[in-house]
Amino acid sequence: MNIALLLSGGVDSSVALYKLKEMGYDPTCFYIKIGPEKDKEWNCTSEEDMEMATSVSHKYGCKLEVVDLHNEYWDKVVSYTMEKVRAGLTPNPDVMCNKLIKFGCFEEKAGHDYDYIATGHYATTTVIGDKTWLSTSPDPVKDQTDFLAQIDYWQVRKAMFPIGALLKSEVRAIAEQEHLVTAHRKDSQGICFLGKINYDEYIRRYLGEKEGYVINIDTNKKMGKHKGYWFYTIGQRHGLGFGGGPWYVVKKDIKYNIVYISNKLDLSNYASRELHLRDFHFITENPWTEIASSGVRVCFKIRHSPEYLTGTLCAGDEAGSYHITADADIQGIAPGQFGVVYDADHHLCYGSGEICL
Repeated sequence: MNIALLLSGGVDSSVALYKLKEMGYDPTCFYIKIGPEKDKEWNCTSEEDMEMATSVSHKYGCKLEVVDLHNEYWDKVVSYTMEKVRAGLTPNPDVMCNKLIKFGCFEEKAGHDYDYIATGHYATTTVIGDKTWLSTSPDPVKDQTDFLAQIDYWQVRKAMFPIGALLKSEVRAIAEQEHLVTAHRKDSQGICFLGKINYDEYIRRYLGEKEGYVINIDTNKKMGKHKGYWFYTIGQRHGLGFGGGPWYVVKKDIKYNIVYISNKLDLSNYASRELHLRDFHFITENPWTEIASSGVRVCFKIRHSPEYLTGTLCAGDEAGSYHITADADIQGIAPGQFGVVYDADHHLCYGSGEICL
């Protein structure tokens, strides 16, 4: 089989290469070049990442090729991110990067049609009958199916996750056993290419600043000023800078550029059991030929978290829309994020839709 392995320079994809070699495969390794590395004032880690990827590929006698998808990333993912942020929403660039870049235009740019594209994601695939389904990892903390919940069926059929059935602790142990240079590298945080770049600086670079008021929604008191509603997301707790907290962002007024916060211990007034999803994307197929008026029981997530929420899913009034009535109040529902739906046993990941008001 012709297998392309995407090596990022981290421990997960490094161990993925080890597992492929252990299974008798000889993949071609690729380092995808994206991000602001052309701008020297930005502290990007791509050079170090590529050195690590090169070392690991050479250790196992594999060829490493560099695929430059810088322009494609900025045309597809960055434009999506900025459009959503400007609209006051909370986008998830990593979701779109997986769909449009890693499992998207990569093959075309690499110039070859591969049987499988392997990555270091914590996810698995499950074949039921003649259908392939995206399924969860046994490591609930590291499971990344929520970041893959917008890929298409042809993409999940070609996806290979060599470490998907392992726990993170097991991956680290293998890396140490194999004396990989990546064994003790810290896990990347935040957006896939930012590295050490601060997310607010990234937003500021493209959207600038726009001063507005921060208001205590419970007292209507002006607490101070902010530099743009796009620096804040619903449910945010850190980085607000006010005493007497903890404070939470509970609302944004986009028209008047106001950020509303609350420090009440009981935030039930700003929670909801209703979750509305639009443009829902089923990865493999819609598992319900029809949904009864009483709905179907599902597990779901509204952000990257080891916990699954439970509720009842019903079809919405518009095509591609669904709503979920949760079993308990949900706090910090951020429009623009993806609501990811799983079966009632949170094993199969069915797909996702954009959270809307």
